[in-house]
Amino acid sequence: MKIACVVDDENMLAPLEYGNSVFLIDDETKKIEEYENPGFGRTHGGREIAMAGILSLNPDAFIVTENSLCPGSYGMSMGKVKYIVTEEKPVSDVIKNIKELEQTAVGELDPLLYRE
Repeated sequence: MKIACVVDDENMLAPLEYGNSVFLIDDETKKIEEYENPGFGRTHGGREIAMAGILSLNPDAFIVTENSLCPGSYGMSMGKVKYIVTEEKPVSDVIKNIKELEQTAVGELDPLLYRE
């Protein structure tokens, strides 16, 4: 499974427009690819721009933290990825616990996780 997440410059999970990098973690090969987040720092449409970049990487799942999605970015991604909900934390914790996190992947989110 390939899992995408947005990471800030301190290697913490971050909402879509606040992380400068997108990590794509392959749980089988343990390979981690890092990409520039195209929505980073954008005040208008940053979440949608970031999600478009993430979807272009064809992940199987996306790590969701509080306030990471908006209705637009959720709508863009629904049906294309599964969601793994977790708290903001170091990406190293995500990598270390990737198998356990995979077990929590869901196809839809509670509206509280993507409301504005």
